[in-house]
Amino acid sequence: MTLAVHPAGALIALAVLLAAIATLWWMLHPPRTLADVAAQQAEAALSEMVGSIIVVFADEIHSEHMMVLAARLARRQRAELLAVYIIEVPLVLPDTALTPEEDREGLRVLSTAEAIARKHGANIHTEIVHARRISAAALELAKANGAHLLVMGSYREGKYTGAPLGRAIDEITTRAKCDVLIGVPGQYGSLLVDERSEERALRRGNRLSV
Repeated sequence: MTLAVHPAGALIALAVLLAAIATLWWMLHPPRTLADVAAQQAEAALSEMVGSIIVVFADEIHSEHMMVLAARLARRQRAELLAVYIIEVPLVLPDTALTPEEDREGLRVLSTAEAIARKHGANIHTEIVHARRISAAALELAKANGAHLLVMGSYREGKYTGAPLGRAIDEITTRAKCDVLIGVPGQYGSLLVDERSEERALRRGNRLSV
């Protein structure tokens, strides 16, 4: 038995097959929305931006609550992470003046930063720097290390939520050549965990169990 295929029928069948294939391809590859495109571009920009992260600490820069975010960024983007505590040496003292009390506070703060970084799987380097001005030292570190991002934390002064961020933070954000991220903890915020509170609770628990 011979089956005759009319040319017009063959064309119709081919058109139906191509339409089915096109529909299947469209279902598997839906067109991207403007939001999808913007999200992809933002992700690409973040990958390029976060190559080296410096978290700045000082007497007037409280960045402990920002370490969680910095550590997560560093781990995700495989970025270098540096936590630095800058001690401002008064002009009335020589450059080489000893500051044992400030050094002890710097070591305590950086120990907390290291613990947070380890907890979140990020490699970290720490450093204590003595300088005449906090802002100048932070900017010089950013330049010397080729930093892509400076991370700093501030705090609210009492109940006045419009309190300034501080002289050093203002100078750094004004003059920095790289991106700057500043975090001010909300009154009831818990997105960025205060690791020191956890450590204090753990130490209290250990003392009670002894």
